Amino acid sequence: MPKPPVPIADSESGSGHRPSILLDVAFLRLWSGATASGLATWALPFVLGLAVLDRTLTATDLGLLLAVRTVGFLAAVPIAGVLADRHSRRGVVLWAGLVSGVAAPLIAVGLGRSVLLMAVAAAVAGVGQGACRPAYQALTAEVVDADRRQQANAAMTLAVRVTTLVGPSSAALLALFLDTRALLVGIGLLWLVAALVPGRGTRSGTAPATATDHEGASSPESARRTSFLEDFAEGLREARRHPWFLAGLGALTAVIATGYSATGVALPLVSRDEYGTEVVLAGAMTAYTAGALAGALLVARWRPRSQGWAALAGLAVYGFAPLSLVFAVHPVVVMAAYAVAGIGIELFNVPWFTATQREVAPDKLARVSSLDFLLSYGLAPLGLALIAPAIDTFGARMVLAVCAVTCFVAPAVAALVPSARHFSRPAKTFPRAVREG
Repeated sequence: MPKPPVPIADSESGSGHRPSILLDVAFLRLWSGATASGLATWALPFVLGLAVLDRTLTATDLGLLLAVRTVGFLAAVPIAGVLADRHSRRGVVLWAGLVSGVAAPLIAVGLGRSVLLMAVAAAVAGVGQGACRPAYQALTAEVVDADRRQQANAAMTLAVRVTTLVGPSSAALLALFLDTRALLVGIGLLWLVAALVPGRGTRSGTAPATATDHEGASSPESARRTSFLEDFAEGLREARRHPWFLAGLGALTAVIATGYSATGVALPLVSRDEYGTEVVLAGAMTAYTAGALAGALLVARWRPRSQGWAALAGLAVYGFAPLSLVFAVHPVVVMAAYAVAGIGIELFNVPWFTATQREVAPDKLARVSSLDFLLSYGLAPLGLALIAPAIDTFGARMVLAVCAVTCFVAPAVAALVPSARHFSRPAKTFPRAVREG
């Protein structure tokens, strides 16, 4: 019988003698660029919301801009995955950042003058945002050595959570001194940082990297120019080679489509109708972010033996968030449930990204990552669109209960896949003669 994969903790026994990932200049450049892109991505809808408050933009126009941005994002993700595997990941990051960097000032130009110009620019901004996601994911695997990727991914997600925590207050403070157009130009400057600061990875040129240790990886002899659809289909085939990935992606998509939708739509309603105050909404979201920060700090060092099961268990505890809204409980219980959900989501995210970077063939990593973002983020708007009509039809408690059960059950089902225990396919065994020579 093949032996189970060696736990990461065992393979990193010498990591204590290595310098911290935060002292690695190449990673710090990558981290700075990714942080800037995350801050710019978050800031755009917030700043446009400020434009609604000062009446330079209507709520209807805001919805249109956010919708076309999402369309641009979803359209760019699979294309960028193919381009980042065909060409330099660093080049894709550069052009994605430049595209979004140009789009943000164009939105400022159209503000109060042309909704059409703003809509086109918002779609272009979405293209840049979508293009950088799989490229950054693949570039991380090039810049950071394998035994420090979990720390690197934890540092990446920490930056995202800190941005979410301090971003609103910082943007509101800047709005006291700068108008909306100036803030949009500032978003463009953030994208220039995201485009220009990261360095090159280990792979250069346009030929796919050779992955001799991954079944099905490209080799120089087999490399040839193929169509976009063929390349994307090759990424799908690579994803199918990893049952743990398909199972985990299905669970993640289900949790985002239900649990996140409950947070986005039902939490404000419950906060208003059941508790009569926005404090519950603000407290729950703050607790979630604080929990996610704690989870990222924990998972940066924690290496459970059954990492896949631990990650899926973390994903499942998101179900406590909608469950806390089903019953009339003290607001502190709701906030505690969201804090636990925040911890759990990072206990899933960081090992998930790390396993994908470790297990997927390097020359197909961007395409597989694009599939991850395409499904998990792509179906989120559908869940948001359906949950409000569902609440009107079946009632909030019934819908929230279904969301909670889905969050609990989907990761449990994914855990039944044998390779899900370690987020790794068992190593194949070969005849002794082959192994020896």
